[in-house]
Amino acid sequence: MTYVSDPARLGETRLADGRILGWAEWGPSDARPVLFCPGAATSRWLGMGDVDAVRVIAIDRPGIGVSSPKPGRTFADFAADIGELVELRGLGRPAVVGNSQGAPFALACAGLASALVIVSGADEIAAPGVDLPVALRDLVGRVVGDPAGAEKFFAGFSADAMWDMVMGSADPRDLVVYREPGFAAAYRRALAEAFAQGTAGYARDTVLAMGRWPLALERIDVPVGIWYGEHDTSHSPDRGARLASRIPGAVRHIVPDAGASLLWTHTAEIIRVL
Repeated sequence: MTYVSDPARLGETRLADGRILGWAEWGPSDARPVLFCPGAATSRWLGMGDVDAVRVIAIDRPGIGVSSPKPGRTFADFAADIGELVELRGLGRPAVVGNSQGAPFALACAGLASALVIVSGADEIAAPGVDLPVALRDLVGRVVGDPAGAEKFFAGFSADAMWDMVMGSADPRDLVVYREPGFAAAYRRALAEAFAQGTAGYARDTVLAMGRWPLALERIDVPVGIWYGEHDTSHSPDRGARLASRIPGAVRHIVPDAGASLLWTHTAEIIRVL
């Protein structure tokens, strides 16, 4: 089975301050635009799977892939960048999809979206009351208490380290996807490009995602779908139950016999509901 394909189009957009945002597209160029916020350390090269009814536009966050760095950037900075990109490219009010660590970045863009979809989303694990394993709780405490130090720690990661971490902890259901030759090649390419400028972009992403989210989730007023596989134990302690309760009208979908690779095993179903 084929889970991903190469982008149909690649490009770069120059922002008003001179920085570049890199992007990749799949699907018809005249279809409904769907902005895609990829997961941790994956660049624009790893898309959403087989799409033919929408125009998926994957964005390299600053310092990732070919996008210019922006040291010290915030979620608000990212949303402003995407707002400028949307205006420059004439995308209107696109739907926005966030996968894994891309989830809070997608949520930050709620104000410019027509709809939001979170798939296997990283949760706000630094929020009070979230039950975490001791090692993860200690790491989150480090991020909250010393974000600069944590950022230096995450800057020690590499494309190979990310690959080994994912492969070493994945559910067997997900390994079927991740080890499929076409997917593995696309994933490795996405990781390599994500770290092409160094590790600062990934490190900043991770500190933002693992810390407290300064996002007014209760003010989101567009349709929101939150998707998790039944066997996904890595992204959210409760598979998005608490996250969904914080967003007015959010609809939570738990897919039986699916894992963390839900975005690629159930692409058509997610797009259809979107």
